[in-house]
Amino acid sequence: MVPDPGTGSMPPGFDVFTTILGWGKWIGLGVLVVSLIFAGVRMGIASNRHGDGSEHVNSIGGVLVGVIIASAAFSLVSFIAGA
Repeated sequence: MVPDPGTGSMPPGFDVFTTILGWGKWIGLGVLVVSLIFAGVRMGIASNRHGDGSEHVNSIGGVLVGVIIASAAFSLVSFIAGA
């Protein structure tokens, strides 16, 4: 029979880690939102050139993948840390 470890508690000073994690999350997602806006502006400016569509789709797709990875990473670390 496996013993129940209980809910446990955060170690002393762990609040600093959760604060840094929160700041990192909002700064990272803010940078990604600005990148997405920049990619949209580039697509709008260059809309008169033919054949550039795949470049814009790739840049927007790359930013969206970054948003997904950043969100998943922060959620996973928060879940593991129990914050």
